[in-house]
Amino acid sequence: MAADLPVTSRWTVPAAELSERFSRSPGPGGQGVNTTDSRVELSFDLARSQSLPEFLRQRAMERLGRRLVDGVITVSASEHRTQLANRQAARERLTNLLAESVAPPAPKRRRTKPTKGSQQRRLAGKKRRAEVKRQRRRGDPGDA
Repeated sequence: MAADLPVTSRWTVPAAELSERFSRSPGPGGQGVNTTDSRVELSFDLARSQSLPEFLRQRAMERLGRRLVDGVITVSASEHRTQLANRQAARERLTNLLAESVAPPAPKRRRTKPTKGSQQRRLAGKKRRAEVKRQRRRGDPGDA
């Protein structure tokens, strides 16, 4: 499955820049658990990648800062019983992480004032609620 990894419509990570490691998955698994290397670790060297423009690399490095070790991002998958399924899961995770890291920032929210009508509706609702709560209260023993 040494194929390129399409991240966005404009960016594809070449297979040569990806590295996979296989190891035994933890936990119960029956007779084959000690013989099957089904856990997959997929690594991508973000800092030295030639496939990524510099401005996107800086954005991704900034957003993935805590997950990077020497500029390399690694994801692992071990939830499936087969190596092939774990390879696919790791590729999907890496794709999602990289796509989120290079996505353009959300536009800044423009602050607006609440309208006069919305303020009046809010206050009227608070008064109705206060009246409902006031009616639930028990009066003084002398009121009855």
